[in-house]
Amino acid sequence: MYAITAYLTLLAASIAIGIANADAADIDFVRDVQPILQTHCYSCHGQAKQKSGLRLDIKSEAFEGGEGWGSSIVPEDSTDSPLIELVSSDDEYSRMPPEGEPLSDSEIRTLTDWIDEGAMWPDGVDLAQVEDRTDHWSLKPIALTEVPALDDDEWTRSDLDRFILAKLEQNGLTPSSPAPAVTWLRRVTFDLTGLPPTPEEVDEFVKRESDGESAYAAVVDRLLASPRYGERWAQHWLDVVRYADTHGFEVNTDRPHAWPYRDYVIEAFNRDTPYDRFIKEQIVGDAMGQDAATGFLVTASVLLPGQIGKDAPSKRLARQDAIDEIVNNIGQTFLGLSVGCARCHDHKFDAISAKDYYAMQAFVAGVEYADREIRSPQTDALKKSAEELREQLASIEQQLATGLLDQKGALEKRIKTAETEKLAFAGKFREPDDIHLLRRGDPEQPAERVAPAVLSALGDLTLPVETGEQDRRRILADWIADPHHPLTARVMVNRLWQWHFGVGLVETANDFGRNGTPPSHPELLDWLATQFIDSGWSMKSMHRMIVLSATYRQDAVIRPDAAALDADVRLLWRYPSRRLEGEAIRDSMLAVNGQLNLKMGGRGFLLFKQRGGLSGFTPIESFTGEGLRRMIYAHKVRREPDAIFGAFDCPDGGQSTARRTESTTPIQALNLFNSRFTIEQAEKFSASLEQLAGDDVTEQIREAYWLGLNRLPEPDELADALPVVREHGLKTFCRALFNSNEFLFLP
Repeated sequence: MYAITAYLTLLAASIAIGIANADAADIDFVRDVQPILQTHCYSCHGQAKQKSGLRLDIKSEAFEGGEGWGSSIVPEDSTDSPLIELVSSDDEYSRMPPEGEPLSDSEIRTLTDWIDEGAMWPDGVDLAQVEDRTDHWSLKPIALTEVPALDDDEWTRSDLDRFILAKLEQNGLTPSSPAPAVTWLRRVTFDLTGLPPTPEEVDEFVKRESDGESAYAAVVDRLLASPRYGERWAQHWLDVVRYADTHGFEVNTDRPHAWPYRDYVIEAFNRDTPYDRFIKEQIVGDAMGQDAATGFLVTASVLLPGQIGKDAPSKRLARQDAIDEIVNNIGQTFLGLSVGCARCHDHKFDAISAKDYYAMQAFVAGVEYADREIRSPQTDALKKSAEELREQLASIEQQLATGLLDQKGALEKRIKTAETEKLAFAGKFREPDDIHLLRRGDPEQPAERVAPAVLSALGDLTLPVETGEQDRRRILADWIADPHHPLTARVMVNRLWQWHFGVGLVETANDFGRNGTPPSHPELLDWLATQFIDSGWSMKSMHRMIVLSATYRQDAVIRPDAAALDADVRLLWRYPSRRLEGEAIRDSMLAVNGQLNLKMGGRGFLLFKQRGGLSGFTPIESFTGEGLRRMIYAHKVRREPDAIFGAFDCPDGGQSTARRTESTTPIQALNLFNSRFTIEQAEKFSASLEQLAGDDVTEQIREAYWLGLNRLPEPDELADALPVVREHGLKTFCRALFNSNEFLFLP
């Protein structure tokens, strides 16, 4: 009897213990845990926002953790799980949630037990779905697009036009009539060279216009063969890559050898360097006989050694900032992606992780911002010249007693010039730094070491960490320039389109990511990208296609019915006229009065009385000689716009300018009417008109219209101008012409 009683007592105790253990283990995620997270956590760490990079409404994201630590939930170890530490902290400033009631003891116990028992989170019970950020049009292969079939394509001149016309018809719009022949000539000349056509060029085109398309094609071929083309289109590129001739930041000192990169870009456009090679030269030109081209890698602002703290953390931070600028330049310029946004955390919008970002850093971890001696036929000649000059100097030093001291000084100056002209601010290359993933982008919080690897959303190419410095850049350049890359050709043809029409098919030319705008004509964008690659990546080929199209040749006249449907002219029912850039305005003023100095290349002329410094940049007001060169050859001071033409939205070199804004401000008119530069150029213009037309005021006015606007005045314009010239002088009329919309706008 006793044995049976003992057995029953033991059995009851075992059952009670089992029930208690079952209760403790029976924590259901959906029933017990998810409501706690939903009540206290999802407002800051859910679908709408993810503070500190932490998201708790999706399983995969919750276990990954946030910024600054590893996994927030460590199964079977609540003591090592940041989630428990944060919700149970005694410090009110660090305890979560930061507002409202803290979690109760029972809620904390539930989360703790759930984690200690393995943090079972069944699949498929998330309250939200993780968005596939790689499912985006720009990351997909370029589509082989068929040209639209049209019922009536009489208006079209090319397949390009068929895409435009098809979209117009879909939206109930019709294209505009062709612009007058001279209007097109003026437009395309400004567009391709940044200068107005000369009277002789107008006369020649008018004579040949009856030849039809061959006359238009001949004009385009002439303009693309002109050295002026490279000067014009290099300026567009330099806007994107943030070119300047000073280092930036507070000291903003002179960067005396930046200009070889500017000259390289001009030359590359003029010789129609295939764009895939253009990319490679700028990333690894030191291996391709184009040393100056790697100036691209170091165009951004940089702190000089004297501006960096001498302690190790300050040096590490400055180095991170310097490499960051290189990655930003590569990402924005060639890929149209804001890769730099992933420096401190995974990109908030695009499929770019922080690890992706640091893997991209690893490709350029051996690049230093510095001058480098470059090799070219020109520098070889300079080296030989310096050697010959040194021989002359040695001879003179032996004859100093005979009074040749002045010649010695002159020779020493020439030798210094010859030797320094071989330098270019094109980066120095050394053993790459070890790159680590940095928590919160902080160099003092390094995590795992990272090898060079391309963006994971675009491929799986990874290099061994022992890969040499130049090979890293070469492989990166090859990956970007691959014709199968989904972004490279799209991004560049979009830039070309924008620089011809004012707005790209993708309006956000530097952002093809999820935060950018979708293309207005996606099929046309892919068709153009395919044509670009098939042409051998020829930019001049793309220019010809665009400027000879019926789309480009349309009149710019506004039609109220069409404007009511498409006020921004995104569908291109007319040519979208726009104001010329500040550089083109200045260059054109000099060109029409015969003052433009067409000397190419070399160190830039000064716009200010100093080349760099802390502050107080005093503008030069009167220019002669070198100062009358095209404005692309001006010494560009970062963050200090030109006193006159900077008001016309010239970028300051601080950030990449994918597309210039077009503001309209009183200061523009005041600068252009009252500045010493305008007054002097109006005087030069009036003097040339008087030389051409003598004292005949009517003829002077007619010549002014012909030289300045490529047409003769209408009778009412002549009647309005005559009393102005007679009462206030021809110089005043010339100033007014320089301020006219017809002079300042692309027609």
